Amino acid sequence: MHPTPSVSAKTFALFCLASFLLSLSYGSTFLLSLLIHSRGGNEHDAGSVISTAMLSTFVAVVLSGHLSDALGAARAIAVTGLLLVVACLGFALTPGFGEGLMLFGLSLGLGWGVFYSLGPIIVAMLVAPQQRAKYFALLSGSMMSGIGAGPLLGRAASALDLPPTTAFYIAALASLAGVVMFWQLGRRLKQHANAPMSKISWATSRRVLSSRAVFAIVMVGLGGCIFGGLSTFQTSYATAHGLDYSLFFAGFLSAAITSRLLIAGLVVKRDAYSAACVLSGVMLTSILLFAFGVTGSASYLLAAVMLGLGYGLTYSVINGLVANEAPAGTTSQALLLFSLSYFVGVFGFPWLAGKVIVDYGLPALMLSVLAVALCNWLITLGRLIWRRVLSHKILQVTRYRSSTSRHERESGADQ
Repeated sequence: MHPTPSVSAKTFALFCLASFLLSLSYGSTFLLSLLIHSRGGNEHDAGSVISTAMLSTFVAVVLSGHLSDALGAARAIAVTGLLLVVACLGFALTPGFGEGLMLFGLSLGLGWGVFYSLGPIIVAMLVAPQQRAKYFALLSGSMMSGIGAGPLLGRAASALDLPPTTAFYIAALASLAGVVMFWQLGRRLKQHANAPMSKISWATSRRVLSSRAVFAIVMVGLGGCIFGGLSTFQTSYATAHGLDYSLFFAGFLSAAITSRLLIAGLVVKRDAYSAACVLSGVMLTSILLFAFGVTGSASYLLAAVMLGLGYGLTYSVINGLVANEAPAGTTSQALLLFSLSYFVGVFGFPWLAGKVIVDYGLPALMLSVLAVALCNWLITLGRLIWRRVLSHKILQVTRYRSSTSRHERESGADQ
């Protein structure tokens, strides 16, 4: 009989809906490149604004555990979620593209960092270990829905002859609704107040990073580079190829959500190492297509769907791996480090990507993303090969001991 979560289906559904609403704030930032272009800036300016969020996410990850232990995870998300509302309004209302926007980039990083770090910890508290991967997939599917819906709001606003800032206003309103819902959820989740402490320390960090969980932590950072680099500058990519950027987000979004909500439950029952290798290969193939094979809307949509499928399912698999491969008693801290690695990639890489585009052009960016995707796939391949070698050595040792034992028994019988 399968274990079930400790909360009702209704409560978990509200948790996913609130996550969707807060995620709209981050999704709207994929329109920053378009917004900054309309104000006379370029990709490097957009990358600089996004990268400031990386600085504040370090603070958010460190503080999230303390806030969770003091307020409860859900209410900690609610309090810092107000910073997401402030960030969206700031992006819309601040003129120009200079230091003012960077201030709101810091606000985004703080709010998103706490939410993204504590969301999986709530799931880990509520769900039995055997079911974590499945429920992580439900949470990440809800978040991805909000992230993907953000730029689609911008496309809809454009179709209605509304300014790009419309999407930021809608995202701010949605985030405010998410804040209220998380505050209410805090009362429902009080029975889980005795969950393990979430504070992160050097000692626990060393334990986690010296365990097998480090591979999933590195992989999510590389995946964040791919996702952040492509999504942040997708409006520039689409313009350069004469395409509609909404095709990318619609294809990526539909594939990522469908795979996480409908397929992830089957995938996580398979061998995690093999699944990660295959899915990372799918993601690598999609980047190859983006770099060399996009010739029109059909191939563009195909590349986006493949990326959504590979990225969406790989994330679900390694999210479960990091929780299950972490040393005993460090699950919450491992998930915080997992989130921190993701933030370094998704917020830090756009700064480099924007500079590469301005200095060397879009083809150079695609080659950079391709190198990251190749490295990501090689990690999964290396883990598979190492496990096979290790299994072979164990089998040899077992056979040797069995043979030695049998020889000793035969020798004793002869005597």
